[in-house]
Amino acid sequence: MFRLPMAFLKRDFLTSVSYRLSFAMQIGGMAISVLVFFFISKLFGAAARPMLQEYGGDYFSFVLVGIAFSGYLGVGLNSFSQSIGREQSLGTLEAMLVTPTGIAAMVLSMSLWSFALTSVNVVLYLMLGALAFGVNLQGANVPCALVTQMLTIVCFASLGIMSAAFIMVVKRGDPINWLFGGLSALLGGVYYPVQVLPKSLLALSYCLPVTYALRAIRLSVLRGYGFADLRFELGMLAAFTAVCLPLSIAAFRVAVKRAKSDGSLAHY
Repeated sequence: MFRLPMAFLKRDFLTSVSYRLSFAMQIGGMAISVLVFFFISKLFGAAARPMLQEYGGDYFSFVLVGIAFSGYLGVGLNSFSQSIGREQSLGTLEAMLVTPTGIAAMVLSMSLWSFALTSVNVVLYLMLGALAFGVNLQGANVPCALVTQMLTIVCFASLGIMSAAFIMVVKRGDPINWLFGGLSALLGGVYYPVQVLPKSLLALSYCLPVTYALRAIRLSVLRGYGFADLRFELGMLAAFTAVCLPLSIAAFRVAVKRAKSDGSLAHY
């Protein structure tokens, strides 16, 4: 049960740490992005405070949590298709798929390291905000935040598996990534509260799982909200996951069969 995920995790970890400069540049990029939004908060923070009272009124804290946890969306949408493309280019995908290992376990294991690394990045973002910029995290409800985090990971992973299914068949051009990535950045409340949107776009934002994920994680981390307070947001995340995960696995199975039948499984 655990041998396959651990094997993928070990392989991707060893690959990642072998590129030390890339890792250092990633940390530097995080620090720069935090500084950018810190100075933006100095410029516009007072004007945004009335719209952020629910989250404590501080724009920098609001956007810090947003950019930290929105990383899961980017990883979910991109890591699976990137992993598929990498295995295809290395010529190892076809060999892995003829093994008796289940497709669902293999696909989920391929991106395990990406989600683990993103979780480390989230912790670094929050530590940097708390230690260097005075973000108050002392009242965070850690158990509720962790449950929200897990639901967020599985939900976004489901979208990523659908994305990988398209890549398996069409090789280039992914409508799932384009649609959910673009709309989530615009309407999901990463950089500003969704309440500033006009009513037509606000209704559309409530059709995106990232809206519920960011609201739940912000309120649990910044305001200490618990499971009872966030039962609606957690319920919506669970509903998205219950629908999207089996559909995404089924879509990937169909994509693999299609690629095998037309002989394009190893092509990228």
